[in-house]
Amino acid sequence: MNENNELILNLDKLHTTVLGGERIRKNLRLDTDDVVNWCREKIKEPNSDISKNGKNWYINVDDCVITVNAYSYTIITAHKLKNK
Repeated sequence: MNENNELILNLDKLHTTVLGGERIRKNLRLDTDDVVNWCREKIKEPNSDISKNGKNWYINVDDCVITVNAYSYTIITAHKLKNK
């Protein structure tokens, strides 16, 4: 649990590349220009499930998964969960 607080405490460092933003917007079919803020708000939601595996954070929230590099706080990608 303490490890998850590290991501929450560093949300101000969250960023992505131009291509990363386009990929996330396409994968999630978002209608926003501020993908980073959208991801930040999703990560802060009380129902978000944050886990760290290796060099990445994985945030499961609202039927999507957001992947964030644990060292640079770069949002790598996000995608919708497939139906089970």
